Amino acid sequence: MELFMPERVFFEPSALKYPLGKELYEYFRNKNTEIIRTTAQNVSRMIPGTTEREKFPRAKKTLVITTKKGTKLDVCKPSADYEFSLVTNCPGNCEYCYLQTAQAYKPYLRTYVNLEDIFDNIKSHIANNENKLTTFEVASSGDPLGLEHITGSLSKTIEFFGTLENARLRVVTKFDRVEPLLGLKHNSHTRFRFSINSRYVINNFEHNTANLEERVEAASKIAGAGYPLGFIVAPIMRYEGWKEEYMELFDRLKEKINSVNSIEPITFELIQHRFTPTAKEFIIKRFPGTKLDMDESKRTLKWGKFGRYKYTYTKEHAGEIKEFISSLITKRFPQALIDYFV
Repeated sequence: MELFMPERVFFEPSALKYPLGKELYEYFRNKNTEIIRTTAQNVSRMIPGTTEREKFPRAKKTLVITTKKGTKLDVCKPSADYEFSLVTNCPGNCEYCYLQTAQAYKPYLRTYVNLEDIFDNIKSHIANNENKLTTFEVASSGDPLGLEHITGSLSKTIEFFGTLENARLRVVTKFDRVEPLLGLKHNSHTRFRFSINSRYVINNFEHNTANLEERVEAASKIAGAGYPLGFIVAPIMRYEGWKEEYMELFDRLKEKINSVNSIEPITFELIQHRFTPTAKEFIIKRFPGTKLDMDESKRTLKWGKFGRYKYTYTKEHAGEIKEFISSLITKRFPQALIDYFV
């Protein structure tokens, strides 16, 4: 797929104090990209457009080079013990994305250049965990692989975790440019997961991301480079013909992946489609005519993090999804582990 390149780049003053910030400034000076030096508070009002529908696509073409402030890392269950960010938001444009809620008013991309501070903070959290094996998720707030050709931050992070005996990194992506990662000294300390879905979901809702074939090919390369491999099947949706399409998905995955030697069992994480009232409001504004099924009368309420509630499938429908998708996996990947279904 075509690599992301922003239309405009904002540099916060603090970013230019770090080596990576200086490198990125020189990088964009040689590109046909608008460069603006300003503070983060000014970014939203400087993005072109007046309505939400006008501003959103321009925001998705906007990159802010900044630093990560604060040291507290959020818990990231069931994926990992903690989460941290190299980037916030994503070049992809998935209609259902939970960031429609979490980053509703800041849909532009941010990348953090104070890697040394981020790494020191990770070490501190390991020490606070009595140096027990601690897991960290790096793609909860954005997809770092989508910007890796610009920043190189994910490569540095993977090699950093490769030196840590008591920590493991978890990455998930919908992108496919994994070549910069294949020769790294990762020491199998990074589990690389690919977000996969049926063709209907990818084609209708996952805009500006790698297609299914590209993701499966990238997963094969990652496994061949010795990374522990996993897949997130999310969001699983019910629609006319959904069972046949998910069966096709796992048949295709078996053809390409089952023959790859993996040092650890392949893992699967299963997440049903859900949405919040706030997300629905933004989705309708940003994607008029969306095919997403957000009929509250067919859903059940479930409380989530930070006191928000979301609409998930009914207990009966969720149970059917879990049983069906799990059976597809166990029949084709009998050695695989299903980490969770939510």
